[in-house]
Amino acid sequence: MLSRLSRPRALAVCAAPVLALLAVAVFAPLPYVLAQPGSTANVLGDDKGKPVITISGAPVRETTGQLRMTTIVATGPSVDIDLGQVVDAWFRTDRAVLPKEAVYPTGGTDAEIEKHNVAEMEQSQETAVDAALGYLDKSPDRVKVDLNLADIGGPSAGLLFSLGIVNKLDGNGAGGDLTGGRTIAGTGTITSGGDVGPVGGVPLKTQAAGRDGATVFLVPKDECAQAEAEKPAGLRLVPVTTLKDAVRALVALETKGAKVPSC
Repeated sequence: MLSRLSRPRALAVCAAPVLALLAVAVFAPLPYVLAQPGSTANVLGDDKGKPVITISGAPVRETTGQLRMTTIVATGPSVDIDLGQVVDAWFRTDRAVLPKEAVYPTGGTDAEIEKHNVAEMEQSQETAVDAALGYLDKSPDRVKVDLNLADIGGPSAGLLFSLGIVNKLDGNGAGGDLTGGRTIAGTGTITSGGDVGPVGGVPLKTQAAGRDGATVFLVPKDECAQAEAEKPAGLRLVPVTTLKDAVRALVALETKGAKVPSC
């Protein structure tokens, strides 16, 4: 026998499945990771008591200023992110919600991802050395460069490593320091031929740079718009496509009347 429900009761009965679905949606894991500004490291300085860049086989300059590579911190691939966390991060400028496959395209466990990131960093260091020595027309058979930076993975420090090597060996090419005594930050992959490539999390990296005292940020040219999105006040964005671009831009910053590229 069927009975007719009152409107309030009918609404309550209909709403029950909807509320249940919403509850599931709020707490169900989603295919995203949460990221935030990470640490920065001065490649002209030390890391855990050891120089980040050690060079033998050629005279090495004393340097001033800083060249700070930037990082982001992201939740691991095994960490479940729910809707509440996504919504919270969405309205914060110091957080980003990124597709999991964009951050961890290779998939795998946390341990496998860490191993992959370490391998990418090691490869990045090799290409950074090749790019810097090639730019300076120095033979890798005569000049040896060792890079040491613990607990950081991925390829995005390549540009800053190359600039650090160039600065230690040649400065600005005229006896001065490539940094001009400033705190310069930046990001970008690099090839052995000196081409600078895009990276992820640029808006978060500009925040890390501003937090740690940088006044100039070198950014892959194609990512200028992203870098502008959350740029801290007082941070100058300089777009680059090659190592040569980056060196020229830094020299131009200290040259009266010289044109400095800008995003």
